[in-house]
Amino acid sequence: MSVAFRRESDEEHKEPRFELPVPQGPNLVTNAGLALIAERIATLTAGIAGAQGEAAEALRRDLPYWQTRHATAMLTPPPADGNAGFGTRVAFLLNGKPRTIAIVGDDEADPKHDRIAYSAPLARALSGAEPGETLAFAGRDDAITLLSVTPLEI
Repeated sequence: MSVAFRRESDEEHKEPRFELPVPQGPNLVTNAGLALIAERIATLTAGIAGAQGEAAEALRRDLPYWQTRHATAMLTPPPADGNAGFGTRVAFLLNGKPRTIAIVGDDEADPKHDRIAYSAPLARALSGAEPGETLAFAGRDDAITLLSVTPLEI
């Protein structure tokens, strides 16, 4: 029989699985972000203990990511000067439409719930600004009008 028609095993036909990529830059976290990382590690560790086969393998593959994120976490307070930045909730007008977002760490980011990573373009545009400022964004000089900045709960 030709080698082309012979099936060695199911293993050779599986899709490759990769570890989660660690984001570039410092691992800034809020208190909530640090708690989220610890919770993920505990959930994965408990899951590995009770899982077998591919399920356990998937959990083992994700655990080093969260352990690395925990080891490199830098608890970061909001800016003391009241400007927009990491750890703040920012209300603003974007092209005339009101929006409110929280600027958080990479692992806490959830755009559907208006929580964006500090490394996102919108967060970078807002960082360092104070209420009343008009900022450039997405090619427009007056795209953002900053309304208010409040620190996130610690």
